[in-house]
Amino acid sequence: MSTLEQRATQSRERVEARLDALLQGGPERLLDAMRYAVLGGGKRLRPLLVLWTHDMLSETEREPVLDVACAFELVHSYSLVHDDLPCMDDDDWRRGQPACHVQFDQATAVLAGDALLALAFEVVLEAAWTDPQRAVACARVLADAASHRQLVGGQMLDLLGEHQPPHPDLLDAIHAAKTAALIRAAMVCGGITAGASDDERATLGDVGQNLGLAFQIVDDILDVTGSATQLGKSAGKDTPAGKITFPALYGVPASRARAEKHIAAARDALARWPRSGPLRDLAEQIGARLC
Repeated sequence: MSTLEQRATQSRERVEARLDALLQGGPERLLDAMRYAVLGGGKRLRPLLVLWTHDMLSETEREPVLDVACAFELVHSYSLVHDDLPCMDDDDWRRGQPACHVQFDQATAVLAGDALLALAFEVVLEAAWTDPQRAVACARVLADAASHRQLVGGQMLDLLGEHQPPHPDLLDAIHAAKTAALIRAAMVCGGITAGASDDERATLGDVGQNLGLAFQIVDDILDVTGSATQLGKSAGKDTPAGKITFPALYGVPASRARAEKHIAAARDALARWPRSGPLRDLAEQIGARLC
């Protein structure tokens, strides 16, 4: 196991343990669906970005960065539960197992997603902050990323774009909002917990934007070239669904080149920080999914 894999495993174990502790209470069936959606696997990319960005900028965990990391996973998991619904992207599989609405039912899945979104902000705001201003700043950044301007708006654009002629501006708008916004926010919030300056937050946002777009391009390519095992969800669905994707617009080779360009830009920007090695390696790992 590489040093990167060891570090990622250790960070994921911390996140899993904290998520398990946070997901308690409420009606039993609803809680079961919430736990199923969150604790059923996943790469935990967004929590890793929060934790490792903090570690890059600070050698001490003065603020509750682990709770912030878990909040991002709660929001991400909620979005997957809702995206998989028949009225949305209509997928029966997620993270290698039946989607939440298949395992339970559609109504329970909707409520589970609603509850996960609310819990995320409760977790951020009730954490043991020494600086309340950082709590408010993280909540604001997360709220914007999950809003009608970003995550939810991106899903709306994705639905409206189905079976429409592919256009570069619409493609960029969809993926900047639906995927990159939350990844960008994860890095910014990791910086906030470490006391990053405004200039550093701006750079972190740019890094997250590039990583988010690279991640989505790779996902689009794998839908064409990969398997359900690689994706953790049904493969080959984008074309029949009429989705606007990078391979549909540019082809697979040009899409690969775009992903590599975004990864290189992220790595170059991270080089300003001496302790950025793990994040730069993680950026490379995003591209390595195509190998």
